[in-house]
Amino acid sequence: MPDQTAGQSTGTPTNEQAASRRAARLTINGADYAVDVETRATLLDTLRDDLGLTGAKLGCDMGQCGACTVLVDGAPMYSCLLLAIEQQGRAITTIEGLAASGELDPIQRAMIEHDALQCGFCTPGQALAMKALFDREPHPSDEEIDRALAGNLCRCGAYVKLRAAARSLAGR
Repeated sequence: MPDQTAGQSTGTPTNEQAASRRAARLTINGADYAVDVETRATLLDTLRDDLGLTGAKLGCDMGQCGACTVLVDGAPMYSCLLLAIEQQGRAITTIEGLAASGELDPIQRAMIEHDALQCGFCTPGQALAMKALFDREPHPSDEEIDRALAGNLCRCGAYVKLRAAARSLAGR
């Protein structure tokens, strides 16, 4: 009969597992975090599993859906494709960091006012993609809005309302 514990964790890391872990200092939502991460751990896994920041969602795990979007140095990035260890020295913003002092960001307010969310699964990624756009260009064209949101899939089809929220922020 095969050993039923083969491949299962015993709670104590092997030398190989311990060697693949590194201390990392990450700046997330303006706060510094010291974390011990596996060198192969994605930023998404570290945010969700190690730090309890669950706003970024695991969707496709291939960088195609945008559910895991975070801002890295102000640019929207798929956190499922980034190694956590490589994000040291970079400013990471998650949806949890978008509201300052408990006040919703204007992007979040516009999304609510225009009912630009349905199930909510894609909402954090959509909001952060909009945040990056408006930080870069306060009055984007419709084409720029469409391009900024193109990397985030919405299975509920809230695209028209997302665009309306973005257009209202642009003053149209």
